[in-house]
Amino acid sequence: MKNDINALISFIEKAVSPYHAAEEAMRLLSDEGFEALGQNQKWKLERGGNYYVKCFGTMLIAFHVGSEYMPGEGFRLAACHTDWPCYYIKPDPEQVAGNCLKLSIEPYGGMIHNTWLDRPLSAAGVAALKTDSVLGPERRLVDFKRPIATIPNLAIHMNRNVNKGVELNPNKDMLPIVESVSKEFNQDGYFVKKLAELMEVEVDDILSYDLCLYNAEKPVLVGMDEGILSSPRLDNITSAFAVLTGIAQCNRVHGITAAVLFDNEEVGSGTKQGADSATLGMMLEKIACCFNATRSEYIDSLTSGFMLSCDVAHAKHPNHTELADNSCNAVMNGGVTLKMNYEQRYATEAVGIGLIEGICKKYDIAYQRYMNRPDMRGGGTLGSFAASQLGMSTADIGVPMLAMHSCRETMGVKDQSSINELVMRYFCEE
Repeated sequence: MKNDINALISFIEKAVSPYHAAEEAMRLLSDEGFEALGQNQKWKLERGGNYYVKCFGTMLIAFHVGSEYMPGEGFRLAACHTDWPCYYIKPDPEQVAGNCLKLSIEPYGGMIHNTWLDRPLSAAGVAALKTDSVLGPERRLVDFKRPIATIPNLAIHMNRNVNKGVELNPNKDMLPIVESVSKEFNQDGYFVKKLAELMEVEVDDILSYDLCLYNAEKPVLVGMDEGILSSPRLDNITSAFAVLTGIAQCNRVHGITAAVLFDNEEVGSGTKQGADSATLGMMLEKIACCFNATRSEYIDSLTSGFMLSCDVAHAKHPNHTELADNSCNAVMNGGVTLKMNYEQRYATEAVGIGLIEGICKKYDIAYQRYMNRPDMRGGGTLGSFAASQLGMSTADIGVPMLAMHSCRETMGVKDQSSINELVMRYFCEE
């Protein structure tokens, strides 16, 4: 699997929803010889084997079994998330005003609303379709693959205070328009009809959908020497790419090594496919059971294991350096970032820092430490949730970036190389 910046860009362009991120991840893993497993099926695993299992549509676990694996050996995990702040399209979303057809939406996650204004937007996700069994609808991926909507700003002539800061109401100001229509236009069922046309099915075959808007603009390299990447969805597709490229290169003799892609981190992780759930633990136990591990041996694998929680970090903002901590701050292209917080919003502790620093120093990987300014509360990650579910030591890492949770974010190109190298070395070290 290629691990250069162009490969990351290709992954970002395909990962237009959490469903698509999981699908593209499975395609990449299949190309590397990983075998697909069914979440609810009986598994037959072999030592030295590479496998992946998709859970509930948007969660993915890819793992390598050591060629000399023995039950009780510690799990080695690296986890990330594939969701990002965006807008989801509601059922029966059509509204008409000013001879424009608008869609009702619901915000997802902590987003910077004004960055979504005046952008070309598309929609992607999954639709549920009728089958012969009412208890088994078909789940089919959907991607319009072109701009279908935009959220227009209010002209400065009508809002003279716009450059002084304006609060935006998602129920009023952030409704995307998808068409200019006549007064006689019949809005009923318009969106589902367009969805049916895209999927080449009958309207009545569509039972429901789970579709998010995404920024249809392409990622681009920026700067005189193209050392900066400007792109949608850097939080947290950068980490997903790192754990996937890492697991693809894993050839450990001992233990179970796994890359985990969670969903719903941006809304608290408290779902069946989120980090604050029993799903990962159940799948890890299922792996151990395939090798006749006892319950005690499974617990030993957890308590002697280690997990990297991979999520982006805040880079020092060049226009607001006063917001960074005086001693523990990160800059773009300064290396992968080790994140700490004594209130445990990051799960890293001294032993974890020592482990990660040891790998970085051994392999000459650029790294830096990050802590929030003491009078400012930062965001959390999935690390603390997953660690509390598994009872496993954990460290938080990520690439430093600017404009986190914007519709378009900014990072240093060199930092992706650093996190790729770190995760790969962590996965491969015996």
